[in-house]
Amino acid sequence: MNPNLRQMRALVAVAKTGSFTLAAEHLNVTQSALSGQIKELEQLLGVRVVERTTRKAQLSELGRELTPLFDKILQDLDRAMGDIAKRRALKQGSVRIAAPQMLSCTLLPEVIAAYRARYSDVQVLLADSPVELVAARVFSGETDFGIGPERDAATEIEAQQLFEMPFVVVFPPDHPLDQLERITWTDVIDYPMISLQGQFTERLLRDMHASFREQSITPYNEVTFMTTALAMVHARLGITVCLPYAEKMVQLYGLRMRTLESPSLTRRFFVYTRNARALSPAAESFVNFLQEFAAAHEWNVPQG
Repeated sequence: MNPNLRQMRALVAVAKTGSFTLAAEHLNVTQSALSGQIKELEQLLGVRVVERTTRKAQLSELGRELTPLFDKILQDLDRAMGDIAKRRALKQGSVRIAAPQMLSCTLLPEVIAAYRARYSDVQVLLADSPVELVAARVFSGETDFGIGPERDAATEIEAQQLFEMPFVVVFPPDHPLDQLERITWTDVIDYPMISLQGQFTERLLRDMHASFREQSITPYNEVTFMTTALAMVHARLGITVCLPYAEKMVQLYGLRMRTLESPSLTRRFFVYTRNARALSPAAESFVNFLQEFAAAHEWNVPQG
C-alpha cells in the first residue's frame, strides 16, 4: 500500500511550518485530523517520520528524506490538475483542424476569428488539405478532427453532419443567366461547364441523373482546384458550380453567384473524428461553435 495524498500533504505541511498547529491551519483541517494522518503514514511505513517535542515538530531522518519527494509529487500533481482546469475552462489548449482548400480560404478563417474573439487563449491551427487527405490526417492523429464533404464511410472514422447547403452557379457579369428570374439545372446545360475532378463532379452527376434522367452535364474542362475554375470563369471560358461558402472568393473574382433550382441539389458536410478518440475540451468547443455558426447562416439547410 502506498501513502495517499492527504498523508503526503500532512508531512510536507509539518515540514514547512515546523508545527502541528500551523500545519493544520495551512491545510484547513483540525489538529487531531492532521495528527491522525501522520500516524497513519507512520503505521504504513513502520517507522516514525516526525519526532514530537513540547516546542515543535521535528522530522526524523526518514521524514527529511521523504519530504522533498512528496513535495515534488504534490507540486507536479497540482500543476497538472491546474492545467486540466484551465483546459476545461478554455483558458489554454489548442485545436488542430484539417479542411479542404476552398473551405480553408473562405469560411473557416471567419469562423476561427469569431471563435478566437470568444476564447482568446485557445490556439486554433488550420491544415488546408486536398479533400482526399482530410480523413487521413484525422486517422494519423495529425489533427483533432477534419471538416469536409460527404465521402464513402470508413470504419476507423466517425462522421457527424455539420451543415447542408445547395449548389450555386457562378458566371461572369452580364451573362445571359443573370437575366433569368430563377435559374434551373436545365438552364446551365447550354453553357461550357468548368468542373472539378474527382468525387465532387462524380457525386453531382449521380445526383443529377437520379433527379432527371433525360438531362445531364458534360464538363467542358475538369480542374483540380475551385480557384482555377473561378479564374477560368473570370476569363469567360465557361461557368461553374460550387457551394455558397465560396462567396467571398467568387466576389474576389468579380463574378455573380445564384442558387440553382429544379431540382434543389445539396451537398452535406461533416465533422470527421477518429473512432474511440474523445475530443479535447477546446476541440469540442470549436465543433459546437462551428455548428452554431453554420446554423445561423441562411444557406444552411435545416436537418430533419
